[in-house]
Amino acid sequence: MTDDEEPFRLPVDGMLDLHAFRPEDARSVVDEYVREAHAAGLVEIRIVHGRGTGVLRGIVQAALEAHPLVQAFWDDPMSHLGATMVKLGTAS
Repeated sequence: MTDDEEPFRLPVDGMLDLHAFRPEDARSVVDEYVREAHAAGLVEIRIVHGRGTGVLRGIVQAALEAHPLVQAFWDDPMSHLGATMVKLGTAS
């Protein structure tokens, strides 16, 4: 982001769709969304990354694996590997 750009605000409603973001921004977007969702009191969120080649899914799940507020995550069975469900917990 350059100095003259405004930050992009997303509603924290339990679903993050990454189609609007560049793959290189996915990790930081997921990190910030998880933090905001936790602060909003959500205990489960859905992250839509699409199926494609699986690269974005890998980026998302690697970010979730390392995130201290993520208790568990799994592929959303209704999306055929196009989304990941996330259970939030407390930071360890």
